Amino acid sequence: MKENSHNTGFALGKKNYLLIGIGFIIIIIGFLLMRGGATTDPNVFNESELFSFRRITLAPVVILFGFVFEVYAIMKKPKENKSEE
Repeated sequence: MKENSHNTGFALGKKNYLLIGIGFIIIIIGFLLMRGGATTDPNVFNESELFSFRRITLAPVVILFGFVFEVYAIMKKPKENKSEE
């Protein structure tokens, strides 16, 4: 029996690394959604902008989805080529 010697030494496949990159971009988008709300006057407190739906709810959900997507990308089993010689 001859074993397939196409092992590149990487633990994950090419598609896994692509999915990890997509998950990283989703996390970055979540942090970008969370930013803002600064004011030039320290005596002014804009509650509606600081505690908006986007910063309090949407951004953390997007970040959490990005981390869950990262776990999926790492745990996804790469397809193996069935071509035997």
